[in-house]
Amino acid sequence: MFVIALILPASTFANRKIKDTTANNQLSKQEIKDGWQLLFDGSTLNGWKIFKGETSSSWQVVDGMLCSTKPTGDKNPDIISNMMYESFELQVDWKISPEGNSGILYHVTEEYDNTFESGPEYQLIDDEGFPEKIQDWQKTGANYAMNAPMLKAYNKPGEWNHTLIIVNKGHVEHWLNGKKVVEYEMWSDAWKKAKEEGKWKDHPGYGAAKQGYIAFQASHSNVQNTGVCFKNIKIKVLK
Repeated sequence: MFVIALILPASTFANRKIKDTTANNQLSKQEIKDGWQLLFDGSTLNGWKIFKGETSSSWQVVDGMLCSTKPTGDKNPDIISNMMYESFELQVDWKISPEGNSGILYHVTEEYDNTFESGPEYQLIDDEGFPEKIQDWQKTGANYAMNAPMLKAYNKPGEWNHTLIIVNKGHVEHWLNGKKVVEYEMWSDAWKKAKEEGKWKDHPGYGAAKQGYIAFQASHSNVQNTGVCFKNIKIKVLK
């Protein structure tokens, strides 16, 4: 387990004030009125399951956070929501350890061996301290292997970051600490071209589903004892 200090971002979305995260894993009356649902209660794994029922999971609830730490051995499956979603807004607070690597995925199915073979991934990584060289499309906030972040907006490892992901009938936006870092249209000509020419050219299921699970990638670094924690996981279904 890793212990890292809580430092909350203070920036704002355009016309969207970032929620006060001092009241952890709770919904305000206004959020309830606006249609937000809490996906993590801060105490249990209720509402979540391990991808494809695999074993050797490192996921646990620690001090109101949903955490994964790189275990000894290779197996460390991802965790997914019990429910599938099509169009939605998803808010998550997260922090990653030095040299850490993780991600938030959406429209995930269980047809393939890994979550990323179906679901696009909002990348979480230690951009500056990761022990291997990474490309722009691997950096924090990227649509992994498809769209590099337009700007740097992440806080350093050990500090909290606030993510907003909007998926609305194929239109996707990645926000990080109040700044839009990625925007794209699923299934557009540009999207198809990027898929056919890049990492996913031999993965026909990538991005194919119109709805799927929300997934958090288990600690994905090759460095032992690296990890990631999430809290304030909230979703609003869009009609």
